[in-house]
Amino acid sequence: MVTPSPTSSLVFTMALVLVGCATPHSNELYTPGSRSPLLAEKLTQQAVAELDPTPPRKPDPIKAERLLKDALAADLFHGPAHNNLGALYLEQGRLYEAASEFDWACKLMPGHPDPRLNLAMTLEHAGRVDEALDEYATALDVYPNHMPTLQAMTRCELRHSRHTDHTSVHLREIALAGEDQTWRSWAQRQLALQANRSP
Repeated sequence: MVTPSPTSSLVFTMALVLVGCATPHSNELYTPGSRSPLLAEKLTQQAVAELDPTPPRKPDPIKAERLLKDALAADLFHGPAHNNLGALYLEQGRLYEAASEFDWACKLMPGHPDPRLNLAMTLEHAGRVDEALDEYATALDVYPNHMPTLQAMTRCELRHSRHTDHTSVHLREIALAGEDQTWRSWAQRQLALQANRSP
């Protein structure tokens, strides 16, 4: 798992969901039988555990990918497995596959912001900035004031010169209530730069 940083080339929050855009892939990637949501949930949680970087564990993305595919074979409609598999692909730079998995997760988890945030970051990383900003906005429609989304969208707006009337408002929110001190300091610096540029 990559630690989010506003100064990195991609702020990757890998929104792993424990309940516990691209064209959707075909079912050929999985071999679903009868649906088993409980097994899918168990396998998804095991996959998340395999990605835990806490010592003495060492993340095993190959095993995690296998477990997530097994989860989807158990239940193709298990949204968290799609989201987590997409996060794994995004970290590996497999953008098309990541977008496809996040697209599935968005449909299967309509009230959850994480798949939309992840899809937006994937689109941004692919250089599709306007689509990414639209997806960030959709994530905020689903979950207003979702701080990880506010942070990622505001960073995207500033990085790609897409400043809006809301950008400064969001920076002030991040400066006060950002997820960690790195984000709060970043927002404070951006606000200071804006103040220095004002006539």
